[in-house]
Amino acid sequence: MSAPTSRQETAVTGVGLVSPAGLGVPGNWERVLSGAPTAATDPELAGLPVDISCRAAAYRADDHFAPGQAWKLDRVSQLALVAAREAVADAGLDPATWDGARVGVVLGTSMGGMGTLEAEHRKTLEEGPAWISPLVWVMAPVNMIAAYLAIELGARGPNLVTATACASGPTAIGTARQLLAAGACDVVIAGGADAPVTPMTMAGLAQMGALSRRVDDPAAASRPFDTGRDGMVVAEAAGVVVLERLADARARRARVRARVLGYGASADAHHPSAPHPEGEGAERALRAALADAGVGQGEVDHVNAHGSSTPLNDVTEARVLRRVLGERPAVTSTKGVTGHALGAAGAIETVYTVLALEDGLVPPTANLESLDHRIEIDVVAKEARKAPLEVAVSNSFGFGGQNGVLVLGRG
Repeated sequence: MSAPTSRQETAVTGVGLVSPAGLGVPGNWERVLSGAPTAATDPELAGLPVDISCRAAAYRADDHFAPGQAWKLDRVSQLALVAAREAVADAGLDPATWDGARVGVVLGTSMGGMGTLEAEHRKTLEEGPAWISPLVWVMAPVNMIAAYLAIELGARGPNLVTATACASGPTAIGTARQLLAAGACDVVIAGGADAPVTPMTMAGLAQMGALSRRVDDPAAASRPFDTGRDGMVVAEAAGVVVLERLADARARRARVRARVLGYGASADAHHPSAPHPEGEGAERALRAALADAGVGQGEVDHVNAHGSSTPLNDVTEARVLRRVLGERPAVTSTKGVTGHALGAAGAIETVYTVLALEDGLVPPTANLESLDHRIEIDVVAKEARKAPLEVAVSNSFGFGGQNGVLVLGRG
């Protein structure tokens, strides 16, 4: 085991994805680079005011779990496990041989096992308490997504779940980095998962006006930074990274896919759902992440923006980026393709940022046809842009005014 090193020496050695853009990293990246949206009419939402979503359509539980296993896991835990398996394999690690006491798990989520809770609540009302599953409280609680990863992978180190709304993924990765720096772990499986496309979740978000009403043209509904945006499209997804101290990764000759250089977090302390009108909290998080990374404002080449396709967020975020980073970075929002995966959004976008740095490619912002005139940043649209990328930022902002920003560097 290496002695704890500086916080800036954290390596990403493995990545895993399950999202509406595909099953596995290669398929995801191809779809995101194509700019082809995934939103579609969702039969399970029939009769609701908004019946469109971004499902992980390529995922089939029976392809990944033994008979009789999947039904014991909420969908959110299933997605997390599949993404984590890919990430660990990509890192070249074998849970059968590692020292599990030195392996931690930190995952973010917003909703946890909401599908299980809704289904069991319906049983309570319609059939009575005798029909409730005895597994409900080992399926639905938010901690269980990390617990099931630990059980499968034999990860006996710190086991945590972060719940900072749509900033949950970066919060998890930032926390994992701190565990490595403190010497509490040698490997941390980090990221986020959410499976929030359920009737109650969708009805509530529709009632508060957060969802796009473009139900007659679902593919065009998620349109970050576009003049015609009218709300987000909810998605399900999981994104996982394997983090190690850079010295340890190099000692075992691992492929270093990227480095986590900095992390910043803040609270708006302003409103339960609306961002601060001047983006003060988001700006504090961004500046803190840059300071933590030791990166100057003019050194950022690319930003994977939160870009939620909501009227308030996109303008506020763009103004923050212009104030702090100027016009230089090539900005994208991959939510035009994937929709908004809530607590998993920042995690899958971290993986997309790793891939952008690796390939020197900035994905296009899908459905961006007419840039809002108030947005004065370089937003990539229409097609992927080839560019030399050394340093990138991934932004995530959530309900409650919770903000998380990561600064990543090439491996």
